[in-house]
Amino acid sequence: MNKKDSRLVYSTETGRIKETDAPTHHYDGDGIVRIRRETSGRKGKGVTTITGFDLDTAALKTLAKQLKQKCSTGGTVKDGVIEIQGDHRDKLKIELEKLGHTVKLAGG
Repeated sequence: MNKKDSRLVYSTETGRIKETDAPTHHYDGDGIVRIRRETSGRKGKGVTTITGFDLDTAALKTLAKQLKQKCSTGGTVKDGVIEIQGDHRDKLKIELEKLGHTVKLAGG
């Protein structure tokens, strides 16, 4: 086993061992936020996906939390895409426009 593959589980020498923070990634958007409803790969369950933000990971997670609270539902952030459970395109469009984003409803 390489040193890169192992990780320290317990040591009496150094005290508490903190995990390193995940590096922040900046996602480059084109300035137009696109909202679409997707069901593919989710066994028929629909989610609303939001793409096109020009934000870093921390700001994207904060925005996702606000949007989930407005819709009273769950969701996540994956690879720069905010996923909100259920079909909330209209609510999200209104909320994002209030925040000053240019929004388009994409898809059918």
